[in-house]
Amino acid sequence: MTSFARTDTSLLGRWWWTVDRWTLLSLIALMGFGAVLMLAASPAAAERIGLKSFQLASRQIVLLPFAAALLVAMSLATPRWVRRIACVGLLGSIALLVLTLLFGPEIKGATRWINLAGFSLQPSEFAKPCFAVVAAWMFSLRQEETGVPGAKIAVALWLMMVALLLLQPDVGQAVLLTAIWGTQVFLAGLPLAWIAVLAVVGAAGLVTAYFALPHVSARVDSFFDPAAGDRYQINRSIEAFMNGGLLGRGPGEGTVKAQLPDAHSDFIFAVAGEEMGLIACLLILALFAFVVLRGFARLLQENSLFVLLAASGLLVQFGLQAFINMASTLHLMPTKGMTLPFLSYGGSSLMALALGMGMLLALTRRRVGGEAGT
Repeated sequence: MTSFARTDTSLLGRWWWTVDRWTLLSLIALMGFGAVLMLAASPAAAERIGLKSFQLASRQIVLLPFAAALLVAMSLATPRWVRRIACVGLLGSIALLVLTLLFGPEIKGATRWINLAGFSLQPSEFAKPCFAVVAAWMFSLRQEETGVPGAKIAVALWLMMVALLLLQPDVGQAVLLTAIWGTQVFLAGLPLAWIAVLAVVGAAGLVTAYFALPHVSARVDSFFDPAAGDRYQINRSIEAFMNGGLLGRGPGEGTVKAQLPDAHSDFIFAVAGEEMGLIACLLILALFAFVVLRGFARLLQENSLFVLLAASGLLVQFGLQAFINMASTLHLMPTKGMTLPFLSYGGSSLMALALGMGMLLALTRRRVGGEAGT
């Protein structure tokens, strides 16, 4: 029987006293904000596409208990099991990415989704956390001197994943994956020449995307020149923040969401701004910052290179994804279709983030002696 006392040696008892409960609480709080915002933002979007008012909200909220269960279940794992699950997940994601390119429907000029057993799945969401862990394992093999060319395998994995994402095309996810990989290259202590090459390749890739992909150039041009492209959604987003003021209009009282096609997904932060106000938006921002900063603080005492690199990659993914979404909503950078973790609509995003943050909680648990399991 589990008593959750410090002397409790059961699986759940050990988990309770070693997991970062503050980070866990922050993630659950973000899920709570997501449920409230989904109830507020999704009815207008559902009615626009011919669904019942709360059909989108019900789909998302039904998944929340499963996401929370996945988060907790994953946090029970040892680093060795995190690594194994990530390897299987990455192999499955790569296979699904290939199948998506071959058989997935084209939506808004991109092929990012695949239908499996009646469910619509976005494989790239699951690829990100799994790639972060597997790449970390490959880089850590250099320290163990196993003879396995881990760094070269990590480079090959990165090139393959970026190629698959650009073929969709999904420049934003490719940039995010590159940021994860670049952080791990730096922390792994690889030669600075690698960093320089990465910077050159990244800059060249962005320039190529600008000239080769019309939707990328349109978004960049619109950001710098208001007359160069369609700024309807970003204008409505800024209007929502202005309407909300300090305390907001109240849950369900916002009006701009009826004019925002992506209010329930990419622009859900704007709904928070109008209905909950500046203070609530700052609280949401603080929760994201707290998870990232506390995660890195716990890693300062980490001795395992694999745990350091894997957890850092997961934190970069989580924090940078949140930053990109909020910054584009506030018109601080060109708009990019990227979900706000645990708040935006999307089953693939929700479950993949639960998987990734569960891995993070597992990797940052306090361990002694033989409990490391790396």
